Amino acid sequence: MTPSSHDDTLVSAIRQKHRALCGRRALLVALSGIDAAGKGYCAARIAQSLGEAKLHVAAIGADGWLNLPPVRFSRENPAAHFYEHAFRFNEMFETLVLPLKRNREIDLRMNYAEETATSYRRHRYELRDIDAILLEGIFLLKRSLRHHFDLACWVECSFETALSRAIQRGQEGRPLRETVRAFETIYFPAQRLHFERDAPQSSADLILCNEIEIGGMACAGSGGSRFCFTSRGNHRK
Repeated sequence: MTPSSHDDTLVSAIRQKHRALCGRRALLVALSGIDAAGKGYCAARIAQSLGEAKLHVAAIGADGWLNLPPVRFSRENPAAHFYEHAFRFNEMFETLVLPLKRNREIDLRMNYAEETATSYRRHRYELRDIDAILLEGIFLLKRSLRHHFDLACWVECSFETALSRAIQRGQEGRPLRETVRAFETIYFPAQRLHFERDAPQSSADLILCNEIEIGGMACAGSGGSRFCFTSRGNHRK
């Protein structure tokens, strides 16, 4: 994976905020967006650029902190239930994210949930001398969580493109029809609820446009401005 030039915008913002901390603690960055927006891809690219800038980065996916299916899914009001119960966010922040942010190190064993798992597996986070935490996942910009982050990034992607990506990668190992049904009845309605309750795009400091699948489009903006960069050149919206 080769970082493209537009990553410099994000890396510069993160480095600037990190310098202001003077090593007192780790910088905490959120990278959120709808399901299948490409958050993991963007996080890996940003982490690589930060590493090349000599920052020690902990790239953490929130998906390991999912609740198991009997807890996160419900036939009654499935979208609202998923929005409320998909993740063990309190546990994740209290045992991993905030201690790592304060101390720049962690040695934690936790119950990790694979996306298709019916039981947890043990996982160890052993991290030292961390400069920046890049936490990616859905619903991270809930109003109750937003204050934890020093910098919040939203990965912008249409529902249509996200569904196409989910189908291509066989989201959760489901057959095509079940994948489409899950996204249309649970995941996307839950995201619309997230938009209504939390306005995540408005609360983000940076917007990353990831509408193009390969060689993508990246946009960064704050304070009402948005800049779009593609592999073919720069364009302002």
